[in-house]
Amino acid sequence: MINANEVIGSHNVLFVTFDSLRYDVARATTHGGRTPNLENLLPDGLWEERRTQGSFTLPAHAAFFSGFLPVPSGPERPGRLLACHAIRGTTIKKQTFVFDAPNIVDGLSGLGYRTVCIGGVGFFSNQTKLGRVLPGLFQESYWNPKTGTDCPDSTRHQVDIALNVLREQETGSLLFLFLNIPATHTPHHVYLQGETVDTWESQCAALAYVDTQLGRLFDAMPDAGPWLVLLCADHGEAFGEDGYHGHGIAHPTVWTVPYAESLMPLPAAPHH
Repeated sequence: MINANEVIGSHNVLFVTFDSLRYDVARATTHGGRTPNLENLLPDGLWEERRTQGSFTLPAHAAFFSGFLPVPSGPERPGRLLACHAIRGTTIKKQTFVFDAPNIVDGLSGLGYRTVCIGGVGFFSNQTKLGRVLPGLFQESYWNPKTGTDCPDSTRHQVDIALNVLREQETGSLLFLFLNIPATHTPHHVYLQGETVDTWESQCAALAYVDTQLGRLFDAMPDAGPWLVLLCADHGEAFGEDGYHGHGIAHPTVWTVPYAESLMPLPAAPHH
């Protein structure tokens, strides 16, 4: 478990949410060797099974940006990585970095971080008043139809923007870079040739596509200094299990999500 007090203020932060990505999809796709770039960042090359805080994008991200990331799937509740100061914070432990702020985005900004949001699904689109709430937390936010759910090459366009952000970053300054990945959100049948219906298999194909693009970002990040990397889904998706479809519903396929936290570069192995 990472001690956030040892990295916040010295490390850049990358936070990527894979919209609607099921845990079993992430696990199977990685196990099949189809996401090599993500696998390099995952602790021991594995996703952790966790439970999300919301069944669709808006409540899940409202919780995440308040410091309530997906929680371990078992009954134990280790301390949170990040938190905002609260009167009664039962999951605030010694490894938790506590911001005196209403959300972690404001908290990081107050510590001198440049905060950048690259959307994503409609809740990050800035196209409506509701669609401005989440990106409005950030100093800078980017969205256009090419980075949205209806563009099959959305991740490439998002990474292009992220690489421009990195190029503009002043040497020695700190960056909080957030990406909401819409490619794993419906419609993802486009990633399987000839398919017309979104399925478990097409979400696997979508994640494999996403990995091909994220590799470009991961390769460029070390030039900006060390990073704390947070990777997770905001929620999952039902593909007909028990008669359920979609998300925004109380079903295990929706609540169970992949999660990973890691440092880049990886800490050096201790000498014996």
